Amino acid sequence: MKSLIAYYSRTNITKKLAEEIAGKLNGDIEEIVPKVNYQGKIGYARGGKDAITEKIIDIEPLKYNPQDYDVVYLGTPVWASKASTPLISYIKENEGKFSDVKFFVTAGGSGLDSTLEQMEKYVSKKPLSTLALTTKEVKNNLYEDRMAEFLK
Repeated sequence: MKSLIAYYSRTNITKKLAEEIAGKLNGDIEEIVPKVNYQGKIGYARGGKDAITEKIIDIEPLKYNPQDYDVVYLGTPVWASKASTPLISYIKENEGKFSDVKFFVTAGGSGLDSTLEQMEKYVSKKPLSTLALTTKEVKNNLYEDRMAEFLK
């Protein structure tokens, strides 16, 4: 089965999971790069505001077409109990191009469930499976069994 792992990561927590998933599946990996700067304290504040308003932003050109894959894994950090703006912008840009999807999200604390619901709404299909982890779980590698279940 041909897999694409598309993700956005501001602090490299979601990136760590994306790279691990891609390695285990021998899948292609697509980092979503926003044309908006979300780095630093100002970027953090901008990201929260943009997520709350579900703003669609410009992203850098993509290498891969999701339509060419059996499963697309979509990964994002949680921003203000929502998916990151770059990921939502990626989903909008690729509307109708997803066969099957799986979602993985990371959060400092809360908002995991609401983020998964929002992603499902934007993709317009139920994911085959989901993986929701806290930053602490990712940093301390406390997710091996859940990752294995997610990748089945």
